[in-house]
Formats: sequence, structure tokens, C-alpha cells
Amino acid sequence: MDSLFVILIFGAFAALLIGGAIYSYKQQQARRLALSELAAKHGWRFDPSSDYDHDSRYKQFSIFTAGESRYAYNTTRGSLKIADRDWPLQYGDFHYQTTTTSTDSEGRTTTNTHTHLLSYVIVESLFLGAPDLFIRKEGFFDRIASAIGFDDIDFESVEFSRKFIVKSNDKRFAYDVISPQMMEFMLATTPPTVDFQGGVCCLYHGSVLKPEEFAATIQWTVEFFEHWPRHVTADLASRLQ
Repeated sequence: MDSLFVILIFGAFAALLIGGAIYSYKQQQARRLALSELAAKHGWRFDPSSDYDHDSRYKQFSIFTAGESRYAYNTTRGSLKIADRDWPLQYGDFHYQTTTTSTDSEGRTTTNTHTHLLSYVIVESLFLGAPDLFIRKEGFFDRIASAIGFDDIDFESVEFSRKFIVKSNDKRFAYDVISPQMMEFMLATTPPTVDFQGGVCCLYHGSVLKPEEFAATIQWTVEFFEHWPRHVTADLASRLQ
């Protein structure tokens, strides 16, 4: 009886694992189809295959240099209309792994591998000579860092400064871009992290996005850049002439 019970438990556990794997596979296939349809709707190109060179092409962004076994997948490429100009666009998912090691009280060491998945949106602006700009929501540890002297750029809006971390290698540029209208826009929406370097902007929420969330993030990106003051964009455009 005991042996039969063990066999039944093992069989139930195996069935759960198989059922979970099938469900996960179907979910991934459904998401991939939805991403393909989103790309087709805009005339963009969808490629579900793994891209192991992505981290090299975009190594300026820290989210693509963490851990090992890094690759992009479910990649869509095309162009995005921003301020009546076409900007190269790429978005998709990214995979990497990290390992942690722990030692118990008897000196036995265990190594665990952790898989991390996230989605991103990248646009290449026309402003290749622009200073860098980094914006993200402020967290608990940011407030601790601020309390001990590790500060970011503050703005006249106390509410904005309290909710967002802003860094740039050119404070004047940050103040110009993040105008009162920009602050109002960002406070009224749910912004992704914005990492603008070398004229290329990477935006992400730190999680895997649903197809409709990709669409929302892309639309937010358009509105973000269209909120840049005209004197800023005119100055950056003049540097290219």
C-alpha cells in the first residue's frame, strides 16, 4: 500500500509538471503570435529567434551586461514616427542568468542559477551628440543613498524630485529637457526607466511586457520625445550640420 501511495504521488506530481509545461508553452506561443500581429499591424519585422550579439551592440546599457547566457529574442525592428521624423525602433525580450552560492552550517556549498527575463524598447534618435540622460522612479534604497550624500539632480518641483531619480553628465541639458510640461507629463503617466546614451534611448519596466504593454510603452516614448522643448531639439539638430 505504501509503495502504491508513493507511485500515485509521484504520478500526480509528474502530471502537474507536464501540465504546467504545456500551459507555459501555449502561453508563450500565444504571446509570440500577438507580438507578430502587433509588428505586422505597423509594417515592422518580427523575429522570434535568439540574438546573442544584442548585448554587444547595446553594451552602453547596464541591463544588457548583467550575468551570463545573455540573448535577446522576440525581437521587432522597424521605424517610429516622432515629431514627423522616422526614428529606428527595436523592441523585444531579453534573457540572462545569474548564480548565487550559499554555504550551510556543515560547510556544504550550494550553487543556484537564476533566470531573469525582461522586455525593452530602443529608439535611435537624431541627436547623436546629445548628453546622456537617465530617469527612473525613486525607490526605498535611493532615499537612503540620498540621505547619506549620494544625490541625483533635483528640480523645482518637490513632487517630481521625490518620485524620480535623474542623472546626466550635463545638468543644464537635464533641466532643459525636463521642463515643467515634461514633469507634468511624467507625473500623470506610468513612465518606464529612461536610459538615453549616445543618442540612443533604452526604455524598460524591469519585467516582461504583454503585447498591449509594449504598444503603450512605445506610445509613451513618442510622447516623451515630443515633450522635449523646441529650443533643445533645435540646438541638438544644429550640432549635426
